Amino acid sequence: MSKDHLIEKVLSAHQKNHGQGKTVVILAPGRVNLIGEHTDYNNGFVLPASINFFTCVAGSLNDKNQVSVTALDFDGDVDHFDLKKDIVPTDEQWKNYIRGAFYMLKSMGYSLKGCDLTISGTIPKGAGLSSSASLEVAVLNTLCDLNNIQLSQVEISQIGQQIECDFVGLSCGIMDQLSTACGEESCALLIDCLDHQISHVPIPPSLALMIINSNVKRELSTSGYNDRRKSCELVANKFGVNSLRDLSLDIFLMKKNELPSDASKRAEHVFRENERVLKMVDALKKNDIPLISKLMAESHLSMKDLYEITTPEIDYLVDIISNEIGDKGGVRMTGGGFGGCVIALIPKNLTDKVKKAVNQQYHVKTGLKEDIYICEPACGEKLIG
Repeated sequence: MSKDHLIEKVLSAHQKNHGQGKTVVILAPGRVNLIGEHTDYNNGFVLPASINFFTCVAGSLNDKNQVSVTALDFDGDVDHFDLKKDIVPTDEQWKNYIRGAFYMLKSMGYSLKGCDLTISGTIPKGAGLSSSASLEVAVLNTLCDLNNIQLSQVEISQIGQQIECDFVGLSCGIMDQLSTACGEESCALLIDCLDHQISHVPIPPSLALMIINSNVKRELSTSGYNDRRKSCELVANKFGVNSLRDLSLDIFLMKKNELPSDASKRAEHVFRENERVLKMVDALKKNDIPLISKLMAESHLSMKDLYEITTPEIDYLVDIISNEIGDKGGVRMTGGGFGGCVIALIPKNLTDKVKKAVNQQYHVKTGLKEDIYICEPACGEKLIG
């Protein structure tokens, strides 16, 4: 579904249910991480790109203290809650990302008016493309507009992260929210997760951004994601620092044998991955495709052997694509791991060849059918309907 069709779908449904009054429409993109996995919550470096898959929220005020949220992608399911009462999580996860936005803004002292929201999106759920962060950013921007709250996109991102950590219960870093809130067309974002500084890095126009969903489903909050984070925190605590960013690689290597084996491997991945992110920025700027290929391959191997978050299906997808493109492009797992997607930077003249190879080999080997997306870096939008 195109962006324009998504907007038309959401706005039409909202006006049908809630009238033709002033309506704000917010689009927030998804994101794919080119390199820099599990470094964000260690105050490291990441290099995501926002992509032209979106969450769309239409919102309008009502004359009550009630909130009504219609999720078109969940068969029109509706969530109702009272702003005068405590806002608490529910058993339905999609509702918590939205309730969390109201909860966080109220806890910060903002006065919120009753409103009606209608939501739909084109970001595949559970694929590691940040549908949840996109939803948080879209809802927060909608609430800010409806209630005349002035927040920067970095502040929006920080609140989105709090929703995940404190309301939903997933100890995530800031990367997803920053990349969906601050993305630009044709660029990746170098994010320093220590101070949230952002630099936009052009992606060579000769490269297509291909995302392949393995359709191996995973749920980060019930997977090993939080365990990986705890391992990194254990290492930081052993060295008496706040995070791995505050520890030098040389000191870590001198004493890594004194650490539990799993924790040592997790930390080593983070150190090496931070180095790869910075090298990747230079490679993109210089259009050094062989180096891009090498760095993405090293990143994937590190996620497989040190962070242990890939799956056989993901590894097989990477092998298929790597065999087709060699050093003319790069490929790696992207996202939190345990399933989800592969990201590949591929010469545009090889995309059909790669699609054909994946189509012919992946299902035969795994019994799963992949989904392939050719994406472009994108930014969010605000419209008034």
